[in-house]
Amino acid sequence: MTVLDRSQTLPIEDILEDLQPRIRSVFSRFRIPPHDAEDVLQQTLLTYLYKRDSIYDPKRWLMGALRNRCRLYWRARRRKVYTAVDKVLLESVATSESSPQDSADFLRDLNSLLAELPSRCRSLFQLRYRQGYEAPEVAKKLGYKASSIYKISERCMSALTRRMVDCGLVDGGCDD
Repeated sequence: MTVLDRSQTLPIEDILEDLQPRIRSVFSRFRIPPHDAEDVLQQTLLTYLYKRDSIYDPKRWLMGALRNRCRLYWRARRRKVYTAVDKVLLESVATSESSPQDSADFLRDLNSLLAELPSRCRSLFQLRYRQGYEAPEVAKKLGYKASSIYKISERCMSALTRRMVDCGLVDGGCDD
């Protein structure tokens, strides 16, 4: 017979009460906004409820899972910015309803920012957005594995996003 940790028999409310200062510390360290902290904690607790029968030390598991959930939170927030820039790029290439002067100014600024990127990023953007290739086709044309092109695309989009935010072409916020 295995000896279970005493916290295994405690109700979840008691475990959370014991962990409350540590939970606040994790949210503070990861700089999770208060309005999102509750959602992150609830997601962690839901996962715990599904897996609790196989968890030996609930307190330790909850703290580790909460830290991982905080990392995932920031990863998702960064992706929102990349997605927003992706949409801006697609809209700028497509026919827009803005004045021809505004479109020309934006494209000129965008082209100058693209010129500052590494050559593989410039090639990727050229194939993806100007020539309309899908990601697997871009990977084949550039000699990358299809499975790695998404990570490369994300890095290139990240570099472009940072430059666009620095120049004021797009807002750096991630509001929903």
